[in-house]
Amino acid sequence: MGAVCCRPQPIDFDGDVNLFHFMLLRCVGKGAFGKVSRLSIPSIHAPNQTVSRPKVRVVQHKQTRDLYALKYINKAKCVKMKAVPNVVQERRLLEEVDHPYIVNLRYAFQDDENCFFVLDLMLGGDLRFHLERLGCMPEETVRFYMAQLSSALAYLHEMGIMHRDLKPDNILLDERGNAHLTDFNIAVHFGERKLTGVAGSMAYMAPEILMKRGYTYCIDWWSLGVCAYELIFGRRPFRGRSNSDLTYSISRDPLKWPDDADKKCSRHGILVLKGLLDRDPTKRFGCKPNGEGFQELRRHPWFKPIDWDTLESKEQIPPFTPDAKKANFDASHELEELLLEDNPLKAKARKANQENLSAEMKQMEEQFTSYDFKKMQRRSYYPHNQHLISTATATSSGLASSRPGTPANDLRVENSGLRVEGEGNGMYTSNGNSLEINPADEIMMKEKDSMRVERMHPDKEYS
Repeated sequence: MGAVCCRPQPIDFDGDVNLFHFMLLRCVGKGAFGKVSRLSIPSIHAPNQTVSRPKVRVVQHKQTRDLYALKYINKAKCVKMKAVPNVVQERRLLEEVDHPYIVNLRYAFQDDENCFFVLDLMLGGDLRFHLERLGCMPEETVRFYMAQLSSALAYLHEMGIMHRDLKPDNILLDERGNAHLTDFNIAVHFGERKLTGVAGSMAYMAPEILMKRGYTYCIDWWSLGVCAYELIFGRRPFRGRSNSDLTYSISRDPLKWPDDADKKCSRHGILVLKGLLDRDPTKRFGCKPNGEGFQELRRHPWFKPIDWDTLESKEQIPPFTPDAKKANFDASHELEELLLEDNPLKAKARKANQENLSAEMKQMEEQFTSYDFKKMQRRSYYPHNQHLISTATATSSGLASSRPGTPANDLRVENSGLRVEGEGNGMYTSNGNSLEINPADEIMMKEKDSMRVERMHPDKEYS
């Protein structure tokens, strides 16, 4: 009798995708809610408030045997943090995008407890992880990443999408060493009208965001420049001990270079950095309309070693290959999951009665729809659908606009959920609110910042 009782139920692979379709493997980290050391989560929540933390697991599709990254978000905690519109917006936007150097969505579904994103698996780690271990990276390697990421940005901008949170943490490497852009939690569509809301990670924000002049897709090219500078020189071009200091530095300080800048970066590389970090968006590299800005960047002498014709097919050999024998992420996340998981993830059949749901839960039930990349064509929710309205907060979030695409290969995800990041003694959320930081975390930031004290030169003449 026991053998009959415990016999596994057959899996319906022809039906809607669900967690029964996947074999759960190891944990590989957490998303934006869970980076406590970097986000100082305790400082922005009530003392006994539970924090919703998107988590990431490696999973294997039981039918195809393909490996993916599974990101899952607890629905009740998501409602408690009033993040339902953020999660639904990211789900809808990810259905649109499909590019070789973007972490693409493969499946989406939900059960009674969680919302699930199944994305391409990136086992090479993020650039923050590698930067902290290497200190800086060779110019050749950074140029390769910049070519791949600029291709991804040009694609997004052509679709009318700006990322708004480009930084090393959100750039993931596959096992071969190709760079991919991830975390679309605060990405939005743009049109002729400029946006004014403050969003993103402050150290990578363009001056037009901080000065509240109104901004558009040009902010992504600025962030790319900050990333390139940081990867090459091991520090960011603008710093400050407080929000106001950092805002002033980004908005007004001259661009400075380390003493050994000439040894770490060629003259052409310096000129590209200067072009991306131009405070005038009309002169900034990549910002000319109708794709001409990207074409201008491609023609720059610094990118001469790049074969643009084969770049998107991933035929080129990356200059840096992650060590396949080591975990290219913080392995403490995996141990933490094993020790602290109060409700281990398990495939469960859905309850039939869904009538007594709260307005927020009903919104998530209706709007976080299933997606299967093998059965469905990618589509846009913008501008035909209305903007998302949070039933809890009655605040609107922008949606989507693009063309359908075909799946790409070799990608991954992490870092999603309600974006809360900052620099100095404050933080910014995706709706532009400023949040105070814990004094202990401020001290930690200052100590970390002081570890890299260098002699810097004002803007040298590179022309």
